[in-house]
Amino acid sequence: MCGIAGIWGADDQALVRRLTDGLAHRGPDGAGIHAQPNGVLGHRRLAIMDPLGGGQPLYVETPGRVIVANGEIYNYPALRADLEDRHAFVTGSDIEAVLHLHEEIGSATPAALSGMFSLAICADDHIFLARDPIGIKPLYYGHGRTADGVEVLVFGSEMAPLAGWVDDMHEFPPGTWYDSRTGFTTYYEVPAGEPVDRPLEEHIARVRAGIEAAVASHLMSDVPVGAFLSGGLDSSVLAALARPLVDELHTFSVGIAGSRDLAAARRVAEHIDSIHHEHVISGDEIVAQLPGIVRALESFDQDLVRSAIPTDFCARLAADHVKVILTGEGADELFAGYAYHKDASDPATLHRELVRSVGALHNVNLQRVDRLSMRHGVEARVPFLDTAFVALALSVPPELKVVRDSKGGLIEKWILRKATEDLLPPDIIWRHKEPFDEGSGVVDLLGESMAPLLTNVDLAAEQINAGTPLRSAEEALYHQLLRESSTRSDLILANVSRWSYDRPPAFAGPTGAVTNNGPAGMASHALSV
Repeated sequence: MCGIAGIWGADDQALVRRLTDGLAHRGPDGAGIHAQPNGVLGHRRLAIMDPLGGGQPLYVETPGRVIVANGEIYNYPALRADLEDRHAFVTGSDIEAVLHLHEEIGSATPAALSGMFSLAICADDHIFLARDPIGIKPLYYGHGRTADGVEVLVFGSEMAPLAGWVDDMHEFPPGTWYDSRTGFTTYYEVPAGEPVDRPLEEHIARVRAGIEAAVASHLMSDVPVGAFLSGGLDSSVLAALARPLVDELHTFSVGIAGSRDLAAARRVAEHIDSIHHEHVISGDEIVAQLPGIVRALESFDQDLVRSAIPTDFCARLAADHVKVILTGEGADELFAGYAYHKDASDPATLHRELVRSVGALHNVNLQRVDRLSMRHGVEARVPFLDTAFVALALSVPPELKVVRDSKGGLIEKWILRKATEDLLPPDIIWRHKEPFDEGSGVVDLLGESMAPLLTNVDLAAEQINAGTPLRSAEEALYHQLLRESSTRSDLILANVSRWSYDRPPAFAGPTGAVTNNGPAGMASHALSV
């Protein structure tokens, strides 16, 4: 896991060094730069694969092609086995296989990769950029001019380093590659086909085999791996599946004193025999860390910030013990885990909403996990969002995801619970879904600890600054913190996605559903130099 940055159109190494310096938290283990007359690539490294020899930029046997990348390629062993008869590998890095593959198949490379990534490949006469299918790893781009007045394309893993220099800024779309000679091409879309009619036991067996395979592949690492553990279904399942596959598994949990998450996580850790670590969060800690959390998150959305707080403290805790952690993002979107999913008017409507919400994860929950884990130099992996598992999960009929129990209540993620019920105690498998900020108790603590901060917040004035409705004084505070966090913060604010509590048009029933409205001006802006 790393941070990347670069320009295309000129040789301005000083600029790229400034950009990568702004990403140092993403790669505390090293830095590298490649320069050629028409472009510069920069890299900050968090050493996961081949810690001693896998530094970037990486080159191939023949001159004229170089790569920097952020991410992990889980099918690297198979790719290398196929490529090494035709190429001379000089490192054990998974990213070297990507560069050799690009030599052979060019723009078809991203579709051949299983993993999470944003990458840049420079050839003599063009640059190639790509982002993973779901958007697990971030990438942003814009345009600016060098000190000599030359217009260049600029890109990087986070917005803040770019914002002080570019004239415009946009999120690079997931599942997309870009070639400076031809422009954007979409190579992946979330599968939107109809669910598949299979016998119930076959669906259950497929879900179990699929998540087992995803977890096994996501344990690829040359450094210790751990897992976030809230005690909820998703994180507990991942930890239980990972435990037999590693010599030691460190698990990490945070919450306020007496929180439900801490108690449930201890029970899971004891059951699976993990090395468990926990941290009890105080109100004073939240107040002290809040500006840094909002700045790192690059969002002011109230719900996203709330969930970012326990994520930050959990990543901080994990960083003392491991460099890689597993986390359960994506399970709620794939298996109908949110309360509003129960309001769907019919199964087809629910299925369409699940497909939509998976496609929206890249600038809400996945942004939270990436930013707050990388703030502390920890790589977060999301096995539920392995593309093979995404396709499998979306082939399951919605009727098997939200199921009515004998008392008339609705059980979310029913098939995932059935597929994994032998792994954990029943009270964990059938535990009611709670958002991270609620189960950890952060929401309860926020009201008391933030009250003094909110007394000086002018909601009406901040809404004028925002140019968009802010739902509370709390959200206005987050907006103010982000607005004041960097130069040209207007460019960051324009790329903030929002959770909406308006009723989704596709749903009947009460309000309260969560939808994502998407970032401003994202995929419509073509890269050009």
